Amino acid sequence: MAKFDSKSFNPQAFGKYIDILPKIKKNELIKGGILKQNSEIKEAFSSQTGTAYAVLPIYGRIGGDAQNYDGATDITAETTDSFERGVVVVGRAKAWLEKDFSEDITGGAEFMDNVAVQVSDYFDDIDQKTILAILKGIFSMTGAENLKFIDNHTYDISSNSGNDAFVDAVTLNNAVQKAGGDNKNKFSIVIMHSIVATNLENLNLLGYLKQTDKSGIQRDLTLASWNGRIVLIDDDMPVSQKESYSEYTTYILGDGAFDYEDIGAKVPFEMHRDPKTNGGLDTLYARTRKCFAPFGISYTKTNQKSLSPTDAELSDGSNWELVNNGLTGNQKKWIDHKVIPIARVISRG
Repeated sequence: MAKFDSKSFNPQAFGKYIDILPKIKKNELIKGGILKQNSEIKEAFSSQTGTAYAVLPIYGRIGGDAQNYDGATDITAETTDSFERGVVVVGRAKAWLEKDFSEDITGGAEFMDNVAVQVSDYFDDIDQKTILAILKGIFSMTGAENLKFIDNHTYDISSNSGNDAFVDAVTLNNAVQKAGGDNKNKFSIVIMHSIVATNLENLNLLGYLKQTDKSGIQRDLTLASWNGRIVLIDDDMPVSQKESYSEYTTYILGDGAFDYEDIGAKVPFEMHRDPKTNGGLDTLYARTRKCFAPFGISYTKTNQKSLSPTDAELSDGSNWELVNNGLTGNQKKWIDHKVIPIARVISRG
């Protein structure tokens, strides 16, 4: 690949190069299949120049009681509801600088090349922080209907006594039943801290998938399962320190729990050459604009100061609410929380 300097740098080629680099860090939330592309989101942000926030319509389902068809009973008609869902673009940027002299003094070590091969992993880290901030935000919502989601999609055993405060054979099944009822099979992926995973291993409840090689030798894979759900282990999952113990949050998600689109920036990558300062500097600038939209949850933009939300603003429950029809008073209707494939378990391990 061409040397990364201001004369030969090709931003398109660099972008493709970044996409194909192997991932080093786990970032299991990103790799777990929870992200689903959404053409409506992509169209909303690509067709409107400068748009950073959009409200998308969602069609409601037909319903109502059927009338008795007996030749004497009138047939009544009902209309369907339409719901609204707010989605926001999250913009992030970073730059890395290297001196010419650093390369000279080390006998030609290509420091900027070293930066380039780590850019993809860096933004995976940033994306995972974004998703964790969103999850914190939606589990911090207020209001009666929003609290129905939080209460039913949270299975908190951390305040129980003894071993009942730790995950066991029935924890996962109880949690998804509480969240989804007869829709509990929508949940397919569990992301947990290694402390929780170790506890399950000690109870022989966590099984690792196996693979048989060409020689017929069976080997354990790093991918585990718990009650038929794929388990991903990542120590970036939330840990809250209490006075005498730690609380671990385990997320249970369904495929496509988040709609996702890479909206893109006008210039995702570029190099700047400063030949004067410190004998010569090369700076790599990187920019991303992405949309992560939790299914069934609407971003309200109630407390957002700029055109891109910070992680703190994404963590703010006042910026989120269940998808609803946008009306007020008795006319306001909310989406059924059971269709949202997002839940959590809070335990001591």
